[in-house]
Amino acid sequence: MEFIDYYQLLGITKAATAAEIKTAYRKFARKYHPDLNPDNKEAEQKFKAINEANEVLSDPEKRKKYDKHGKDWKNAEQFEKAAQQQQQHSYGGQNAKQSFGADDFSEFFASMYGAGNRGRQTKYRGQDLNAEVNLKLRDVYESRKQTLTVNGKQIRLTFPAGIENGQVIKIKDHGSPGANGGPNGDLYITFVVENNTLFKRNGNNLHLDVDLDLYKAMLGGEILIETFTGKVKLKVAPGTQSETKVKLKGKGFPIYKKENQYGDLYINFKVKLPTDLSDREKELFTELSNIRNGN
Repeated sequence: MEFIDYYQLLGITKAATAAEIKTAYRKFARKYHPDLNPDNKEAEQKFKAINEANEVLSDPEKRKKYDKHGKDWKNAEQFEKAAQQQQQHSYGGQNAKQSFGADDFSEFFASMYGAGNRGRQTKYRGQDLNAEVNLKLRDVYESRKQTLTVNGKQIRLTFPAGIENGQVIKIKDHGSPGANGGPNGDLYITFVVENNTLFKRNGNNLHLDVDLDLYKAMLGGEILIETFTGKVKLKVAPGTQSETKVKLKGKGFPIYKKENQYGDLYINFKVKLPTDLSDREKELFTELSNIRNGN
């Protein structure tokens, strides 16, 4: 497998702080996100590689192993154990010391655990896999079951309601199989949630712009508005100004993995002035203006 320098990929140095890693990841994840690069396979691969780099470098233990062992970081524990055994192996005496570097890793295992020592073969964890699931916003309003095909196998999964765009979840042991009886890797699923509704989503809350005619804004009354689950009546207070916001509690989006808990829906009124006034309407507005100004 070709070695990927995670630091170089994120444009940072080995001395980068956790905050710098986070900032770099967000910058490149935004740049190569599938939503901004539709049908761009190169950007898709970059996006997956950036997620992998962030997963390793943002975890102190994984980063420590990566800094020490490079491309062999996933096998760090086996590497350390093998190095100790190599030092104790009888090359000129039981207590003899022998240098052991990363370049000797594969050769050493071949000699120590080869054909004559099959019972002592080291177990290797399988490679983690990445998959992408594309959904519409209404698809994630309720929990849903979906079948994915990974490595030629079908996996039946339940995706909880409230999943966000760009969210990554881990499915344990559904990656590539391990070697020599080692554990499977994990499967990481990135969700791309397309919002094709009039609602704007901000976490668990929804926002909706609602047009309000001048007369309803001035005199008040009731209107029908859309929510994510259907229309409801809403009272409009007399004298409502444009950009007035009204909160409908519990009419927002489901909260991830919290059953029967929802965010709120915020209605933002946009007062629309009448156009193409008739002569009579102009007269009436002029009269109202005179009354208002005491003329």
